[in-house]
Amino acid sequence: MPPTGVWMTRNRAPSALRILVPVGLGTCLSLAGDASLYAVLPTHADAAGVTVAAVGILLSANRIVRLVLNGPAGVAYGRYSRRRLFVAALLIGAFSTAVYALTRGFWPLLAGRLLWGLAWAGIWIGGNTIMAEVSDEGARGRWVGLYHGFFFLGAAGGPFLGGLLTDGIGYHGAMGVAAGLTLVGAFIALACLPDVERADPFPSARARGLRRAIRDLGPGAAAAVALHGVNRLVVSGVLTSTLGLLLQEEVGRHLQIAGRAVGVATLTGSGLGLSTLLGMASAPMLGALSDRVGNRWNVVAGGLAPGVAGFALLALGAPWSILAGIPLTAIASGGNMSLSTTLIGDLCEAAQESGQLGVLFTVGDLASAIGPPVAYALMPLVGIRGNYLLSAGVLASMLCVALWLGSR
Repeated sequence: MPPTGVWMTRNRAPSALRILVPVGLGTCLSLAGDASLYAVLPTHADAAGVTVAAVGILLSANRIVRLVLNGPAGVAYGRYSRRRLFVAALLIGAFSTAVYALTRGFWPLLAGRLLWGLAWAGIWIGGNTIMAEVSDEGARGRWVGLYHGFFFLGAAGGPFLGGLLTDGIGYHGAMGVAAGLTLVGAFIALACLPDVERADPFPSARARGLRRAIRDLGPGAAAAVALHGVNRLVVSGVLTSTLGLLLQEEVGRHLQIAGRAVGVATLTGSGLGLSTLLGMASAPMLGALSDRVGNRWNVVAGGLAPGVAGFALLALGAPWSILAGIPLTAIASGGNMSLSTTLIGDLCEAAQESGQLGVLFTVGDLASAIGPPVAYALMPLVGIRGNYLLSAGVLASMLCVALWLGSR
């Protein structure tokens, strides 16, 4: 008899692979426009027909609207066809990116960013829900981690591709190519993603699942949500918004490498790109390790430890410590983002997974949104290094929680 409320072929690895490829490729390609925009809009605001002052609003609008949309998206994935919702979200993503390519001015671009927020809520919650459901508990960490690897690939490749295309064919041409890539991802999902509908529930099994969810949702699910929020706060919020200032403070506006001047923007972009690529590797590695160990919270603790060390090294501010600190924070970021998602899949009844993931990602979006203003508000009091020490302390507190839960 299949597990209650889940797809009937969920325990077969080939089936999980068959799901991973179209879902992962769709997610990866969908990021072409959004990731490119973060890289090129600040320097091509004139081409987009907006002021530099409006860039910050436009780049954050999609995150703000997701605070409202993540919850309904999770509910929708618990009630309606997951394949149809996922493909529809990809199509909306392609349309929103086409808006960047075909229009100029603040209001059309704002409309496109809000549409992208709607699309990404559907893509990210849907993809994680599908992957958590089609893999059993003994392999969930690996499959969710591999899916997150596709995300990191898109997040790392998007800015590089967008910058290259913008220099070659201009801002609007680059956004047009990005819209086309997202549309290709939608067609891949439409053609290759099978129906991932839940089997008919069996009342006795559903009751057991509900009792287990009630028992485990206490400290476990709350800690998983906190893990994701902390991760997004210190990495997406604090680190990404302040690393450029740290590098400028320590090495000046230019650094001489092999007799050539390298700008701080290039150094910042390289550091954040390296962080994304390492996150792409650590997500499936720590996920698979948690499957083998059989105690995900102990692996979470092991993933948080390099994050604590990394932020402590960044706080030192020396070139060698910055070079060592960035990859350590990346290992923690990628691994624990996938493990928090995996834990929700472990702890929740299948019918509740999408809703709980909606809560998880809403907390993450909120944390990443408040991270930069909090970091800059604290800057006059504690400086950049003090921000990193505080981030190390937040991660250390989460590490203690993970060790406690792992021991139980």
